[in-house]
Amino acid sequence: MIRTIEEINARIKSGKVVVATAEEVVGLVREKGAAQAAKEVDVVTTGTFGPMCSSAAYINFRQSTPKIKCGGGRVTIDGVRGYAGFAAADVLIGCSALPDDDPRNAVYPGLFQFGGAHVIQKLVEGKKVKLEVRAYGTDCYPRREYTVELGLEDLNDAVLFDPRNAYQLYNVAVNLGEKTAYTYMGVLKPRLGNANFSTAGALSPLLNDPKLRTIGIGTRIFLAGAEGYVVWPGTQHVAKPQRDAKDLPLSPSATLALMGDLKQMDARYMRAASVTGYGVSLSVGLGVPIPVLDEQVMVHCAVADEDITYPIIDYGEAYPMGRSGNLGRVSMAELMSGHIEIDGKTVPTGCTTSRVYSRRIADELRQRILRGEFLLTRPVAALPGAELAY
Repeated sequence: MIRTIEEINARIKSGKVVVATAEEVVGLVREKGAAQAAKEVDVVTTGTFGPMCSSAAYINFRQSTPKIKCGGGRVTIDGVRGYAGFAAADVLIGCSALPDDDPRNAVYPGLFQFGGAHVIQKLVEGKKVKLEVRAYGTDCYPRREYTVELGLEDLNDAVLFDPRNAYQLYNVAVNLGEKTAYTYMGVLKPRLGNANFSTAGALSPLLNDPKLRTIGIGTRIFLAGAEGYVVWPGTQHVAKPQRDAKDLPLSPSATLALMGDLKQMDARYMRAASVTGYGVSLSVGLGVPIPVLDEQVMVHCAVADEDITYPIIDYGEAYPMGRSGNLGRVSMAELMSGHIEIDGKTVPTGCTTSRVYSRRIADELRQRILRGEFLLTRPVAALPGAELAY
């Protein structure tokens, strides 16, 4: 081991820490080698900013007089149905939740202009939302109806919770069918009319730590401008995927469950997304610091767009029918060129993840570490399949 978390934090506090982004260390390792780069750099910062439907917020509001019990009742926020299966004043709003009167795909393709993600974004922007509660009334919570406008400052607690984020690797989506497909990967034109992907490539947090040697439960992260934490493996986490020679997974694999204080978040790093024909989603800016504990950490952080390959999957028929539909693999560098070749056809590409914002997040996290405002944490437990370096 070259250095410990405690030694890195001491260097952060003394102003002597050296931080580079995941893009920068690619060139550094090519120039000087991983061993020397690992000696020179203490922390590598990563970033990603793309839509993830597994996002939600839970709030606790100040009680009315007389008091009301949400649990078992019906709650809407700006007309969007919230989940009221908790205690008296706890409400969860999922980013994909919709108002009851939204036509959905009855008018195909649906536009999904407002949903839970828009409610969460409004709160982070400092705007008020309208909470409406209908309850059955009890002796201790006698009120049966309550309507109030609330902002973040009116809430006791407001927490962003993502059951799944930061997919380590994901599909490139195409459409072999004869009609346009409206999917969570965006609009896919028929007969290989386009290919969509969603990843920050060489900046992606879990691609820079493919075997989860430094990231685990308790890792402090940049989450939509606030400090957040990895709290659990994300849903659909795959602990033991097939890997290539650089330890990169060959199929969708590791994920993270994340939490952070919504009141501390920055609207620049959170954006509601209306996905035509599919629904509402939420883009959340995520940055993960990777402590360079040893040379192997730096070897993994030196992953370049040319190294990362993704499976190409048919979403016209194979994906919805649960078949593999694998049409080969393509590298991030090829995707970023603007077109790829599939069965001899040139197919234009598009990305749902913002590389510009991913780069901005990695740099913002670096600046906070350099200013001594962000200290690193040692995981308190490993994620499934992880090989912790500590």
